[in-house]
Amino acid sequence: MAFAPRGPEASFFQVLDHHRASLLAALRKGGGEPTGGGTHLASSSEVLASIENVIQDIITSLARNEAPAFTIDNRSSWENIKFEDSVGLHMVSHCTTRKIKSDSPKSVKNFALILKILSMIYKLVQSNTYATKRDIYYTDSQLFGNQTVVDNIINDISCMLKVPRRSLHILSTSKGLIAGNLRYIEEDGTKVNCACATAVAVPSNIQGIRNLITDAKFLLIVEKDATFQRLLDDNFCTKMSPCIMVTGKGVPDLNTRLLVKKLWDTFHIPIFTLVDADPHGIEIMCIYKYGSMAMSFEAHNLTVPAIRWLGLLPSDIKRLNIPKGTLIPLTKQDQMKLDSILKRPYITCQPFWRKEMEIMADSKMKAEIQALTFLSSDYLSRVYLPNKLKFGGWI
Repeated sequence: MAFAPRGPEASFFQVLDHHRASLLAALRKGGGEPTGGGTHLASSSEVLASIENVIQDIITSLARNEAPAFTIDNRSSWENIKFEDSVGLHMVSHCTTRKIKSDSPKSVKNFALILKILSMIYKLVQSNTYATKRDIYYTDSQLFGNQTVVDNIINDISCMLKVPRRSLHILSTSKGLIAGNLRYIEEDGTKVNCACATAVAVPSNIQGIRNLITDAKFLLIVEKDATFQRLLDDNFCTKMSPCIMVTGKGVPDLNTRLLVKKLWDTFHIPIFTLVDADPHGIEIMCIYKYGSMAMSFEAHNLTVPAIRWLGLLPSDIKRLNIPKGTLIPLTKQDQMKLDSILKRPYITCQPFWRKEMEIMADSKMKAEIQALTFLSSDYLSRVYLPNKLKFGGWI
């Protein structure tokens, strides 16, 4: 045993254990984890060769008196995105592309910036050193203008070279947190124990963590940091031990998504999401489960379709008699977001999700997780989550 459990009686986890057995059976039936498509972890020599090929193409174009251009898969069109229940959203093999030309006033700066960052990546890989996206931005903040420009270019390069960002030796500072029944060793040899009173920051190099140990019965993904901290204050991880909690503090960063994926691949324990009963919360849950259009080229490394929606369900609002005064009317933007999600390809295989979203659309109201505090200050950790987990209240 990795940890001494201090949580509920073994009988509490019967439904959870049955759920895990069904997940494992589905994996065996499907032949294990899906493979193929997307990016793969590339060796340093492969990354260097890919960059050299891109530069060689530029030299060849110049030798022919042609204006060089980068050809990048178009990740902003649903036409290029395919949905598979076992993978989520991923790019089709023969998708439309866009050209970033060196002779176009609209794209010449972008062309130059891609070339500059390619040069920096080459040096990083060659010297076996790492840099954060922030480091790259600050090498010439005036030239780049803002961090988003750097982030988008790095994603474009990753997509163009068909290698994940960590193979480019570029890391990002993690904003996510993890707590509960988990131990691991970081790449530099640091031993991390997440069972402490305070949460641990999600590592910036998920690929490098090893010797993961847990007895956890489930992993709970919490949308918001405030809710995560409240559950920590209520000793949720102890009361529901053994378990793991993770938060991406809103829309998850790449490292938090990579960590959730690594925990699933390593332990195959049930994973649940706790999000607000609003379109934004549902969107965040969909990113963890099925991925996003922007990162669809790396879906195989990021998505966990086995994730289930634990709460807050729109149907819970009526079932629990949450006071109407705590509900918030849907804004026009909320309604547009909800309509957009309902049209996505993965909703066709999630009839229970659709029903919940239709309840929200019909009521024209949304609710934050904090609305449960009107029932009692610790209702979330004392009643709501334990009952959901014990009796299988997820979809």
